[in-house]
Amino acid sequence: MKKFTRFSFAIVFALLLLFPSLSYAQNSSGQVRGSFQMDVQTYEPNSRIGITEDDINGEKVGMNGFGSIIYTNKNFTAGVRFESYLKPLVGFDKQYEGTGIPYRFVSYRKEKFEITLGNFYEQFGNGLVFRSYEEWTLGYDNSVDGIRVKFNPSKGIAFKGIYGVQRNFWEKYKDGNRGIVRGADAEFFLNDMVPSLADKKAKIILGGAFMSKYQKDDPFYPYKLPENVSAFSARFNLSVSKFSLLGEYAQKINDPSAINNFIYKDGQAIFLSGSFSQKGVGITLGTKWIDNMSYKSDRTNVVNALDISFLPPLTKVHTYSLEAMYPYATQPNGEFAVNGQVVYTIPKKSALGGKYGTTIEVNYTKTTAIHKTALNDTTPIGTTGTLGYNSGFFRAGSLKYFDDLNIEITKKANKKWKMILAYTYLLYNYNVIEEGIENDHEMYYSNIGVADITYKFNRRNALRLEMQYLSTRQDSGDWIAASFEYTVAPKWFFNVRDEFNFNNPKSDNTYHYYNVAMGYTQGPNRIQLAYGLQREGILCVGGVCRAVPAASGFTLTVFSSF
Repeated sequence: MKKFTRFSFAIVFALLLLFPSLSYAQNSSGQVRGSFQMDVQTYEPNSRIGITEDDINGEKVGMNGFGSIIYTNKNFTAGVRFESYLKPLVGFDKQYEGTGIPYRFVSYRKEKFEITLGNFYEQFGNGLVFRSYEEWTLGYDNSVDGIRVKFNPSKGIAFKGIYGVQRNFWEKYKDGNRGIVRGADAEFFLNDMVPSLADKKAKIILGGAFMSKYQKDDPFYPYKLPENVSAFSARFNLSVSKFSLLGEYAQKINDPSAINNFIYKDGQAIFLSGSFSQKGVGITLGTKWIDNMSYKSDRTNVVNALDISFLPPLTKVHTYSLEAMYPYATQPNGEFAVNGQVVYTIPKKSALGGKYGTTIEVNYTKTTAIHKTALNDTTPIGTTGTLGYNSGFFRAGSLKYFDDLNIEITKKANKKWKMILAYTYLLYNYNVIEEGIENDHEMYYSNIGVADITYKFNRRNALRLEMQYLSTRQDSGDWIAASFEYTVAPKWFFNVRDEFNFNNPKSDNTYHYYNVAMGYTQGPNRIQLAYGLQREGILCVGGVCRAVPAASGFTLTVFSSF
């Protein structure tokens, strides 16, 4: 890895790019596709929401942008992505500042075999031992730079293997500053492999994965650190008619790190999900249990970077701003969660369903600590350099982390009127979720109501009114939000919204967070301009979160794909 420099890779990359040109000259044709996005935000002080000149520190403008191009010619694919953060938007890690090409790859596929050199994203199973992905809104990218091989030796069998290092902002890999990751995954589609199962209604998929990271021991640390940390998982996916069931179990050997306070306990995780669906009814039940499953390619890293594994969230992803004010962040040191969702559509032309039917969705998630006990009477739970604690497999603890009960009703009265009514109850353990204090709690209890009403004047013109109310006696108190959006389909939209904070137990002031926005879409091209205030808070996607500071100014987004 050390000898394979960026310069040598560039030579290989350039040579490989010649192959499509040669193929094209031999009566072959290639395809080019890509996308471009630029997010620009201006900053200005605003004493009403606590933004001073010191907060913006002379930074008047921030910009995040990328442009990606992918070329495909028969079995050959190559791509690059240019990124620029000048300076990164508020809330994004300052380590992103700069410009460059952090993502480039070449890939060749022939019959049962595929090889990729350079950067790639990949996932084994549900991601419990390995997932590399990119989430632009969070500033998250843990792509692997190395080599990936896929092989399908026969029908119903799929193998994958990866080897490389993960992206860490703009930091070059040098002298073991982060670990090398390597792993393999196998998946078996039994209905394709076994002729007697080919026509059966039951579909069975089995799989397993193995991962390992190598990172040198730290001579300055008083204990011996494992240099090779491995993890494995086994999974299944069963579907029969209207029913489906999937599950995965993972185990990781001891992995002392800054996340778990450098304890030597093994990690475990289990994820189960079942569903039933038929016309008008859908039911989903899920659970997960996680114990000491932080798995990073750098044991000292504590920010949203270099995660090898992905711990799937069970919580609902809320689309309305006040419902999403207190989002849940997955707790890798230990959590137990259960989730249930029922979606029922009252039939059309019935008394309650009306002409178009009425959909009712009920979703509930409960997340708690796991059951932990001390190793002995003299060693506190989680003491550095020890086995940490004892835990009962698949046992829940008594400390609550997060509760989310959501009821949503969608009703189309006629061709012109449509409405969504929603109620959400949230219990939010602030100390655990935002401060990382596992054995303490400061609970926020909130009730949120939403009314979303759309009136269509005709096929092109529509007006949408969105009203939200959040009530809580904790944190910053009560909120009310209102939004008006006028759409001229398929090109224009205009939006005016305001979030108003009142009954704040921490301040006698009341606060308005207003925003005015407009957007234009033409095919694959979109431009949006907004002006207003952004409240401080937490933004989460898929259980991964980042802090968003208060901001005031213009925001411009330009996106195009081809």
